[in-house]
Amino acid sequence: MLSTHPSADGRNLDTIAGLVEAAFDCAQTCTSCADACLAEDMVKDLRYCIRQDLDCADVCDATARILSRRTEPDWTLIHSQVEACRVACKTCGDECEKHAGMHEHCRICAESCRRCEEACRQVLSAIGTPAQA
Repeated sequence: MLSTHPSADGRNLDTIAGLVEAAFDCAQTCTSCADACLAEDMVKDLRYCIRQDLDCADVCDATARILSRRTEPDWTLIHSQVEACRVACKTCGDECEKHAGMHEHCRICAESCRRCEEACRQVLSAIGTPAQA
């Protein structure tokens, strides 16, 4: 879809499309993980995990939506948003890994966070610093 945009300059398009896909997937996975955590008997012990899931889902969703807009991109904003997404995915992935042995939903969520975190790194590497972008 991104390549069909009349303003698509092709600049790092495959890398950006990869992050859009990973971020939307991560947002959905984190939302589902938070919901599954809420259904666990030990929900009180999962409060921080739920918070990280929901924060990560929101950041990933916003990142994918921003990257999907190809008209006159603000590369400084994009760089900052992708970096925020990377941090959110790392934090959430770290937290979910703590519960992965006990909760399959946390294991799956941690994996999704790691994939999105890596996709963020690839985009950051491809676009460079805001001054270079």
